[in-house]
Amino acid sequence: MHIRPIHHGDAARLAVLLDQLGFPSTEREVRQRLDYWLGDRAGALLGADDDGTLVGMAALHITPLLEVTGKFGRLAALVVDEAVRGRGVGRLLIVAATERARSAGCLFVEVNSSNHRESAHLFYESLGFTDSRETSRRFVLPLQGT
Repeated sequence: MHIRPIHHGDAARLAVLLDQLGFPSTEREVRQRLDYWLGDRAGALLGADDDGTLVGMAALHITPLLEVTGKFGRLAALVVDEAVRGRGVGRLLIVAATERARSAGCLFVEVNSSNHRESAHLFYESLGFTDSRETSRRFVLPLQGT
């Protein structure tokens, strides 16, 4: 198992992984998304490769802060293939993403997780993430489809 950059050739496997995450996507849609992700210097797509098969993915985006000196990393997506969950793949991806964020000057890494994903919440907490719902809230304004 090793962590490597995602490339356009991963589109089909990414579509499978995104479906498992609850975001059904066609290979064509994933290729379109890869076009803008792979061209974004503030983004990193990391893949967990198990003997030539993509079994996990972490999407990290680095954002500068204005209120304090520094940046933060946001895990926009993290998914491990259902067939290999519980084998440390997610941990490897988080370690790689946090190392990338740290080397980019990030002060912290954040991740959002849907309320119903209780096992994911326990996973994040086991890695040292803290739930900030007591100190901050997230508000979303839809810009398309309204």
